[in-house]
Amino acid sequence: MTFGFAPPPHTPPPTSADSAARLGRMLEPAEWASAGIPLLRNPREVVTGLHDRHRPGPSTAIVAVLDPQERVTASASFTEPAAAPDGWEFRNALLTHLRRVIPHDLRLRSPVRTAVLLYCREGEPRWTETDGAWMWGLRDACTLHGLRCGAYITLTSERWQVLGEGRGGRRPSRSPTDKPDAPAHRVGSGRIPAPRTTSARSDAPRMTAPAAPRRSAPRSTGGGAPEAHRHTAAR
Repeated sequence: MTFGFAPPPHTPPPTSADSAARLGRMLEPAEWASAGIPLLRNPREVVTGLHDRHRPGPSTAIVAVLDPQERVTASASFTEPAAAPDGWEFRNALLTHLRRVIPHDLRLRSPVRTAVLLYCREGEPRWTETDGAWMWGLRDACTLHGLRCGAYITLTSERWQVLGEGRGGRRPSRSPTDKPDAPAHRVGSGRIPAPRTTSARSDAPRMTAPAAPRRSAPRSTGGGAPEAHRHTAAR
């Protein structure tokens, strides 16, 4: 005799429910375009700067925070394991890395900084379900971190493409030999400070030569004549 609870025969398997929920956590290009995402003034400069800084390989995401002048304030790159695209998982990953590189702006009445996402992947530049999940995750992560949701950019072996805008270019592009630098999580700032050079201080006593006896120099008056000459003239 065994005890237990058997699921009702009409209950769909968990995989079907998960798949339906996952499909609800993605955005299509038309939804993205109608969401009022701010346009980048110079997307090529942003893409080139992030590519040079992080050198992304396949399945690498780069999230960057821009100030009002579109300068990169902070950025982080990371690689997600190959799995079914889920906007929830992507949102959590983006939040984790945003919290590591920059404080939230939730105390502000309106966002002043913008987050953009560059995703390096295989395949054609056109929209995929993975892109839709990243869009959903980026929008939700920005809301929870007090940022304005910015552009979503894909980088393939053919070109880079700002989805929802129709702007793109062939350089930079992902090379088949590109591999993400180790560690996968990298942090970069918009302005890289110049290295500070400091002289090393040694704790060992330094040997110095004995100082020669000092001669008292004749004092000079306002006119520049030594005091000894003044006494001679007074005789």
